[in-house]
Amino acid sequence: MRGLLTVPAHAVGDPAVAGSNFDPAGSWRLHPQVAVRPEPFGALLYHFGTRKLSFLKNRTILAVIESLPDHPDVHRALRAAGVEADDEAPYLHALGVLASSNMLICKESQ
Repeated sequence: MRGLLTVPAHAVGDPAVAGSNFDPAGSWRLHPQVAVRPEPFGALLYHFGTRKLSFLKNRTILAVIESLPDHPDVHRALRAAGVEADDEAPYLHALGVLASSNMLICKESQ
């Protein structure tokens, strides 16, 4: 599965380093300034602080993001949403991009 997320090119830095600060062993949550609008295709995420818009391309990634605060790490959130270890790479990439664009933050962060 490819392309779980669409982010405008100007919204994220160099794609080669996107998500470089993202650690799936940590606990994450949506930034408090991010609004989620579920859609039939997935969801829209809008960051009121940065004015960035991202599109989630399926409901599974939406379920993962919504459940992140309930889990001690990303891998457990993925398993709870039905994503097996062999299939998690595109989800980890999408979550890394969201972290690099400040849509997701460490659970301990303000």
